[in-house]
Amino acid sequence: MRKLLLLAMLLASATIFAQGTVTGTVYDSEMNSPLPGATVLVSGTNTGTSTDFDGNFSINVPASSGTLEISFVGYETKRLPFTLVDGKADLGQIILNTDAGALSEIVVIGSGVIDLEEDRQTPIAVSTIRRGEIQQKAAGNVEFPEVMKSVPSVYVSNQTGFGDSQMFLRGFSQANTAFLLNGQPINGMEDGLMYWSNWSGMTDIANAVQVQRGLGSSKLAISSVGGTVNIVSKTTDKTEGGFGRFLTGNDSFFKATAAYDSGLNDKGWGFSVLLDHWQGHRKFSEGTFGEGQNYFLSIGKLLGDHNFNFLIFGAPQMHGQVWSQPREVADVFRKYNQHWGFDEGEIESERTNFYHKPVMNLNWDWNISDASNLSTVVYASWGRGGGTGPRGGQPIREPDYNIEGVEIAGQIDFPAIRERNSQIGVGGDFSNPDGPGYIRRASMNNHQWYGMVSNFETQFGERFSFNVGADFRFYTGDHFRQVIDFYDLTGWSNDRPDDRIVRESFSINPWQTLFDYADEDERINYDYSEDINYQGIFSQIEYASDKFSIFFQGALSNQSYQRQDRFATDANGDQTTVESDKATKIGFNLKGGAAYSFNDQHKVFVNSGFYSRQPFLDNIFSGTAELATPEVDNEEITGLEAGYRFEINNFRANVNVYRTEWANRFISNGNTIIERSTGEEIDLSREQTDVTQLHSGLEIDITYRLYNNLRFGAYTSIGNWEFSGSTPYRSRDFRDNTYFDNEDLDDYTDRDGNDLPASFFSGNVNLDGVELGNAPQFTIGANFFYEVTNDFEFGLDWNYFDRLYEFVDVSDVVSEGNSYETTELESFSVFDFTTSYNFDIGNNSDFILRANVYNLFNTAYINQTDAFGVFYGNGRTWNASVTYRF
Repeated sequence: MRKLLLLAMLLASATIFAQGTVTGTVYDSEMNSPLPGATVLVSGTNTGTSTDFDGNFSINVPASSGTLEISFVGYETKRLPFTLVDGKADLGQIILNTDAGALSEIVVIGSGVIDLEEDRQTPIAVSTIRRGEIQQKAAGNVEFPEVMKSVPSVYVSNQTGFGDSQMFLRGFSQANTAFLLNGQPINGMEDGLMYWSNWSGMTDIANAVQVQRGLGSSKLAISSVGGTVNIVSKTTDKTEGGFGRFLTGNDSFFKATAAYDSGLNDKGWGFSVLLDHWQGHRKFSEGTFGEGQNYFLSIGKLLGDHNFNFLIFGAPQMHGQVWSQPREVADVFRKYNQHWGFDEGEIESERTNFYHKPVMNLNWDWNISDASNLSTVVYASWGRGGGTGPRGGQPIREPDYNIEGVEIAGQIDFPAIRERNSQIGVGGDFSNPDGPGYIRRASMNNHQWYGMVSNFETQFGERFSFNVGADFRFYTGDHFRQVIDFYDLTGWSNDRPDDRIVRESFSINPWQTLFDYADEDERINYDYSEDINYQGIFSQIEYASDKFSIFFQGALSNQSYQRQDRFATDANGDQTTVESDKATKIGFNLKGGAAYSFNDQHKVFVNSGFYSRQPFLDNIFSGTAELATPEVDNEEITGLEAGYRFEINNFRANVNVYRTEWANRFISNGNTIIERSTGEEIDLSREQTDVTQLHSGLEIDITYRLYNNLRFGAYTSIGNWEFSGSTPYRSRDFRDNTYFDNEDLDDYTDRDGNDLPASFFSGNVNLDGVELGNAPQFTIGANFFYEVTNDFEFGLDWNYFDRLYEFVDVSDVVSEGNSYETTELESFSVFDFTTSYNFDIGNNSDFILRANVYNLFNTAYINQTDAFGVFYGNGRTWNASVTYRF
């Protein structure tokens, strides 16, 4: 009897504490994709579980009704009531919305120095690409900017070689779009350029990429004419796990990657590490071989109210480059590249880029109180490497060949070059009957860059927030040339002010060049350094209520420039070092905006801003150590944008309109003329000092989940980007950095022997209405993603580009005057396909098979031009991978 009573009590207890089961699937509102690892907890108890890799969960609940709390780092916690029927309840699809600090909370670093859209109540024109989509579509033989190619007003071109792609945002080049890595500026300090080969491993360490079009939310005084791209990398992950992946692709590409996250232990320590190696005998065009490694290490420490994280990242690489081709050549041979051949059994390109740029930063977050926090990042980078090219005589080539009636030059014959050079001895003497010989040199761009960004944030009551901070950067760039290969010459002469014969060559191995490069007495052609010091302060205040928000932001910066020329000569003709005067420029920006929410579904906003942006260093100097005269003034950017957001259930739409005026620009275009009497080629620069561009347009993007397993997205951008007004111009002679004034035009011809127009050297050119080239002014795209089962999925992206104009060479505008019309290139469409299958092997581990095909239908299209020819886009390329995730 006593045993029966005990059994009854146990059964009653089981009934009380295990009433039934609740199931459901958790999805991410941004990506409309499953959220693995989300926490599901029964309110008021310690009973909980986590979602699996497909976002599914099943939890035993102790009562027939109650509430579940579903949470995930970076997302708003959702509380859902449940009621069991026959011991079961299925909550179906559960959408988690991103939290106010969503992206910054994904990683153990400070949100204070990463200016994300979520950190401000007043919206901006923005698109966010999360880690899942980056890994899904852009890991492997894909350029990092291509993760953004389905964002409105974004265009990516020139991807036929590893790391050489170009990105445009609202028609502005990437030199005029600000790129930030965890709040650290990474555009080139001297010219604003981005070299994507230095960031080839970013797809594997990026948690998210946020494209802020136009004014953006950045508080720094940065070069964000087109917008700001925030790259948020992983740092020290909070949970333990990792993956190993092998990926292969077209043209013998392969990549092996291993990563591990320790998670944070009970003492607050943790680390994350990633290593990989990649290589391929070409990207798409001939001679575009590539090889490199990526390494990443992050060490984090939580110490009470303080959070520290140290990070180091590098992507040493080398790759063969491809230049533009004449249209008639590119039309019959899309993969043609004239810069390569075979030397001693190995493929070699006279145009090879090699670089190694380790980046380190130390983040410190201090949670001062519930209302205040301080975030600081101190960073450093050391870049070593450059690009190779020919010097001396012309290369020997294999015989020309003919395709469809078009004569095409043969590959470079490096063995024949060695044979010729061996008979010359010391090269560089242009009076030698056998010629000066041929060498491959490297134009080196070594730099040291140190900086700090710090931001203090505090709340005044529930509705006011205030930020104030500082931005310091110290940069030195060393520029010189060194010999890479003598090709059996015994030395190289006549290329230094002291007439010293150079006999040492250097490797292009990116690991070796980090420490081994030419000393000053082994450098050729030029040798100079550039110093840039930058100090900036910024502040922002915002008022936000439930329906209304308004903000004001300002930044002030001081930037100084100086050059040292080590190849100058004194009055006696002896080599000496000359230092320029120091130039100083003050810049600032002012931004403000407001937003109003009619209800949870409808929100409108408007933002405006003005930037006074300092010129790039290359425009400050006319010679190596000579300041330009007249002095180049700050550029002036005025922006205005407005937007509307609509969201209901599984549908979301964004509409943005904008107008940006970029005034007082300085533009320099190179040209070559011929002196009649000598036949000498003379290089000159035509400089325009008051150029204005107008960029206006409309952007629309929508996302819609039709069913639980099918989501759809679409976008369009319609732009009107053109020059405005007229600008004066003058022509500078590169031989002595003087202007052509009162020159006799009869003394010169163009390169084809034609007479020069009266307006050739100087005048006033009317650019009004001339369309800007190299980025399409109309784009439209769509994508869908279908989950056939919990394990099998596939997707298709379509992008269409129209109103793409050729590169605008102002020399042509000068020659043709008011009759000039920009040539419009052919419109084109590109389809990309992706698919994957997951094998769940238990214990929170799985295998993932993934495949991607880019330009599915092998469409032939021109995606960019320059002053010398056209660039065809990639044909069909592909990759496939297997990943073990644990």
